[in-house]
Amino acid sequence: MTMAPSRALLSSMKRMSVSCGRLSNAPSLVRVRTNATTTGTASPPSAPVRPQGSATETASSTPPQPKKLKPLTQAQRAYLSSLLRVNQAGELAATLIYKAQTPVVLRREPHLRPLMRHMYDQEEGHLETFNSLIAKHRVRPTALYPLWSVMASGLGWSTAMLGKEAAMACTEAVETEIGNHYNAQIRTLLEMVSEWEAEGYDVDEEFRHLISTLRRIRDEELEHLDHAVEHDAQKAEPHWLLTGVIRAGCRGAIWVSERV
Repeated sequence: MTMAPSRALLSSMKRMSVSCGRLSNAPSLVRVRTNATTTGTASPPSAPVRPQGSATETASSTPPQPKKLKPLTQAQRAYLSSLLRVNQAGELAATLIYKAQTPVVLRREPHLRPLMRHMYDQEEGHLETFNSLIAKHRVRPTALYPLWSVMASGLGWSTAMLGKEAAMACTEAVETEIGNHYNAQIRTLLEMVSEWEAEGYDVDEEFRHLISTLRRIRDEELEHLDHAVEHDAQKAEPHWLLTGVIRAGCRGAIWVSERV
């Protein structure tokens, strides 16, 4: 026999159904509370997955390979030592020429002070450059240092005594020979670079820097030549004789300084 549920029992079951329905409408609250109860703390958000680096990025992280440099031959070492030695001697002579000329020239032409100072400062900077390179590479300076010092000072003083035009003609002659000399050196070094590169060798950055330094100094020397011509160097009398003798003397000094 089936018994009908009592009215009180139906009322109790209805209240339980409503309560369960209310709980089912707040699932997030239930999950948070359950998770907190189970672990003690809320779960941290998962970390984003980083994509693996591309092939380019992986390659860039590879350490660079050492440069493949060709050792200098004995002849090349001798040439570079000669280059530094003669350039140091030439820049010493240039500073002494300007140092001897300046007081005499400025007594008559005081407006030339900025120009004379500018050219002397550049020559002094050139000398400091080669003094540093000579010391760094342990190259022997020319044995004729004292002789070139006396001759350069004498040349500067004597041409200044002849007048501004003769002093500027001296600068014109010296800088013409020096410019040609630097050009020859730069060509030789560039030929060495071309030879190494053709054989598959790298070129050391210090060697490239030396070529760049020679170019900069050559350009500044040729700037002095232009200044001299602009300030009446070719009005010196007799211009051809004065510049011819000075240029011949410069060529001789260069030849000797390269070897002694």
